[in-house]
Formats: sequence, structure tokens, C-alpha cells
Amino acid sequence: MAVPKRKTPRSKTHSRRSANRRVGTPAHSVCSICGDSKVPHVVCANCGWYKGRPAVAVD
Repeated sequence: MAVPKRKTPRSKTHSRRSANRRVGTPAHSVCSICGDSKVPHVVCANCGWYKGRPAVAVD
């Protein structure tokens, strides 16, 4: 069985792993009521509406 000649440096290991663990920016959609930018499938923080009906009372 093959054996590595040298130990892989910690920086190379962490660099390789971090490239696969990147977190992308969350998607954004536009609220149909107020037109503000929001995260999909979440109540709008600006007006409190979700799926065309009021979900949360916003002051």
C-alpha cells in the first residue's frame, strides 16, 4: 500500500477543506405588497405580510 513521503501541512489541509465549506449569500426576492427586498419563504420584515395575507403585526 502506498504511504505519503511527507506529512501534509495543516495550512494545505485547512485551505482545501475551506474551499468546500463556503457559504453563499442567501437568495433575495421582492415583497409583493411593499416591494421591499426579503428572504424567500419568510415573513416580510417591512410590512409583515406572507403569501398575500398579513402574518405579523408590524409597528
